[in-house]
Amino acid sequence: MKLTGFKGRGAVVTGAAGGIGRAIVDALADAGAHVFATDLPDAIDQLGEQPGVIRAALDVTDPDAVSAAVVQAEGAVGPLYHGIVCSGILGGGTILETKAADWLRVIDVNLNGAFYVTTALAKAMVPRRQGAIVAIGSNSADVPRLEMGAYPASKAALHMHMRCLGLEVAPFGIRCNIVAPGSTLTPMQVGMWSDASGAQAVIDGNLGTYKTGIPLGKLAKPQDIAASTMFLLSDQAGHVTMADLYVDGGATLKA
Repeated sequence: MKLTGFKGRGAVVTGAAGGIGRAIVDALADAGAHVFATDLPDAIDQLGEQPGVIRAALDVTDPDAVSAAVVQAEGAVGPLYHGIVCSGILGGGTILETKAADWLRVIDVNLNGAFYVTTALAKAMVPRRQGAIVAIGSNSADVPRLEMGAYPASKAALHMHMRCLGLEVAPFGIRCNIVAPGSTLTPMQVGMWSDASGAQAVIDGNLGTYKTGIPLGKLAKPQDIAASTMFLLSDQAGHVTMADLYVDGGATLKA
């Protein structure tokens, strides 16, 4: 099945320089979309130039900058039909040891930033009564985790925000969905490993920390997450909204 609904259409991707964001930008560009790719100023240039992609610096925690970026994007790539929120940061450490400033920083990027971006995109899409927005969540939104600080809470709130937004904008033909990755081979994931055995340790799981392994026996690749995102954005998912698509090799042991 060939996915359709991308050729010549405008798309915005935040967190575009990260592993998953970059894979999504590549997939959109390959499908013929006109992509407005954003990330922090010190990261966006790492994306590299490619046909069909316009790069722009954006801090998603600045609501005025987000609103301006959506206007800029529509001027650069045309009416926006696709919006993808990939921007996110980890917390780390125990909750009892998490400082207020660290908690607020994670919430500000992962939740507040997503709120600013998705609502700005939805407002741009409502007059055309068409569009699809996907947020990259996490399987930690559904399973309690140790030593992750504010991260799971921020992602759980993001999942609910997307479902509530999806309910609100459904009458306008706009679909809002979540892709929830598990452990994925990205710099964020590798940065949590202490040695070369990190990948196998994640695959095996750890009963001592109440963390299941990965039944499929492998880590996801960024392209796996991008492929699932592309489906939810496509015409073929035209009757799918407010859904959480877990792409974690079965690690959450749920449907």
